[in-house]
Amino acid sequence: MDEIVRRAVERAIVTMEEKLGEPLTIDDIARSASFSKFHFSRLFQQATGVSPGRFLSALRLAEAKRLLLTTSITVTDISHRVGYNSVGTFSSRFSTTVGISPAAYRRLSGSAPLTPSDQRRSAGPRGTIVRGTVHAPPGGVPGLVFVGLFPSRITEGRPARHVVLEAPGPYLLDDVPEGSWHLVAHCEDDSGHIAHHGPVPTRPEVAATLVDLRLRPVRMFDPPMLLALPARHPVKLAV
Repeated sequence: MDEIVRRAVERAIVTMEEKLGEPLTIDDIARSASFSKFHFSRLFQQATGVSPGRFLSALRLAEAKRLLLTTSITVTDISHRVGYNSVGTFSSRFSTTVGISPAAYRRLSGSAPLTPSDQRRSAGPRGTIVRGTVHAPPGGVPGLVFVGLFPSRITEGRPARHVVLEAPGPYLLDDVPEGSWHLVAHCEDDSGHIAHHGPVPTRPEVAATLVDLRLRPVRMFDPPMLLALPARHPVKLAV
């Protein structure tokens, strides 16, 4: 990536982070990056995989998640701190994106009691298998690893399929519906390691798709992980 573009996108993200509670527009963010709105939006999408507006929304909800877990601030006050004028709009957006309500997220300490998406099977012909290996970075990464398929670069809503591994290693997602998916791996500890590959197309005529992932530290340009990760039920796979 061109260094001028990199610095411009970094300035934009810093502006977003510093002004989460303010009514920022794309024009405001583009000015902070010293680009025109249309040129900036295209460059930002190329650098992060999402539009500036979606990235800002993700940052706001990620900060809301942090405040819910680390403070006793009310949900109403948190919604205002992250730029929502209506607590109802905030709660609805949070629930749709994270998977549970703000109050439930706080009560459950950030986990979601989801029924594993892997158990939702199609009634028709079996879908594609997506399989591969999640590789640890040098030095290894301890702890559980969430692997899931999402419709976009942002990990929000219920994944099409997911699995939780005991550690980096082989994974398998079966009966994946036809579509175009983003494959994400996320360490469920404090190491801050993720992996992403996508889009991954799946079609009925392709029985299996092989995708390996290599975990790495989170970067500034990575959209935040928004989904409340499922209750920890690791599996072992012999692939």
